[in-house]
Amino acid sequence: MKESISSLTYYTIERSIDWFEQKHHQTFRTLLLYEESIASSDQTFSLNDVHDVSYRPFSNGTGLFYLHTNRGVFTFGVNENPNEFINSYKRLKGDPFAF
Repeated sequence: MKESISSLTYYTIERSIDWFEQKHHQTFRTLLLYEESIASSDQTFSLNDVHDVSYRPFSNGTGLFYLHTNRGVFTFGVNENPNEFINSYKRLKGDPFAF
């Protein structure tokens, strides 16, 4: 099995209503960056199909990580700054300004 270059923990929230009470269940998963792909818990994206990655932070310390692909934009909720993951992706794509 190939070793990942970088990883990013993201979360999903499942909402349910039980006896007039709304419940939220948060599950943590890992986004993995490989030499030729990015894999989430349920999808794998070839790096050839990924156009860009970006991040929008919120004032409470969380944010949204965006994966821009030829199949659309996929959004991942994160509790940490994904700069290391983003820079690793940009280095793989040959961005001379990635550090």
